[in-house]
Amino acid sequence: MDLQLPPHDGDVFSVVDMHTGGHPLRIVLRGYPAAQGDSVLSKRRYVRDHLDHLRKTLMFEPRGHYDMYGALVVKSELPGADMGVLFMHNEGYSTMCGHAIIALGRFAVDYNLVKQPQSPETQVNIHCPCGLVKAFVEYSNGKTGGVRFHSVPAFVFATDVMVAVEGFGDVIVDISYGGAFYAFVSAQRFGLDVTKSKTRDLVDAATAVTDAVKSQVKFLHPTSDDLAFCYGTILTDGNDDFSSDATANVCVFADAQVDRSPTGSGVTARVALQYHKGLIQLHQTRTFQSGTTGSQFTGRAVQETTCGNYKAVIVEVAGRAFYTGVSHFVQETDDKLKHGFLLN
Repeated sequence: MDLQLPPHDGDVFSVVDMHTGGHPLRIVLRGYPAAQGDSVLSKRRYVRDHLDHLRKTLMFEPRGHYDMYGALVVKSELPGADMGVLFMHNEGYSTMCGHAIIALGRFAVDYNLVKQPQSPETQVNIHCPCGLVKAFVEYSNGKTGGVRFHSVPAFVFATDVMVAVEGFGDVIVDISYGGAFYAFVSAQRFGLDVTKSKTRDLVDAATAVTDAVKSQVKFLHPTSDDLAFCYGTILTDGNDDFSSDATANVCVFADAQVDRSPTGSGVTARVALQYHKGLIQLHQTRTFQSGTTGSQFTGRAVQETTCGNYKAVIVEVAGRAFYTGVSHFVQETDDKLKHGFLLN
């Protein structure tokens, strides 16, 4: 029996589903109205203010789940960009997502968003809300493989910041930027292990830290107020000194969403933090492991630069993404749950 669309009303949403290091990415191809605006950042504001019901339709149950992640391909105003992208999750819209960049790099080559793929690598310029990110996709005999990307300038916002965390007292965190701002703290501070503790306990601790940081720290970004917010907290294993061994972490972002991957923008921010502290040198490659799935990315600082008055580095992150399917989603008028729901 041939598959065909069931009875439905309105537009059909067409998506490609992938995962990077275990974390999903739903790439929206069709069904969204055009995002209005003269820049990727203004398009992000537009979809947040006018099309947020569609984010919920595709990210929330019954079509998605609490930890679903999405990417909406949009036009970029930058002449050197191959594509623009808006990131979406259970709470709203991110400014950067490394696991998505790794997946989108493969997707852009496989779906002919770049004109002439080159071997051994094809460069894909992806315009994110945080800026232009350059991805390099392995390409041989018509097949794509691993992806590495060069970040926007990554920098340390503040170190040794003391915040009062409900249920845990005073906690010292570092805050670093890798396309989004993260608070960093060792899970040992809460008596936890990022690879062995219950996910619920890790989420509760990280969420409490994020809430404290959001309420007690004023964020600033040199180029845009749209980027000046705390995206989440990354709990680490505390192994920040350079080593050939992998170092593990768990990222809890947005509305207590748990990253299954090592977190690409988080790795970017963590490398910037380690470089700032003199724990890693330029071109030293470190392996970062997800505490949830064991999947791994590599990261290294490849160039010194600046972001406003901040000393910064360009960070290279590398990993693998895989396809999981292609879907068409529909809605029916009398479906009271057609716009989605979440169970907390």
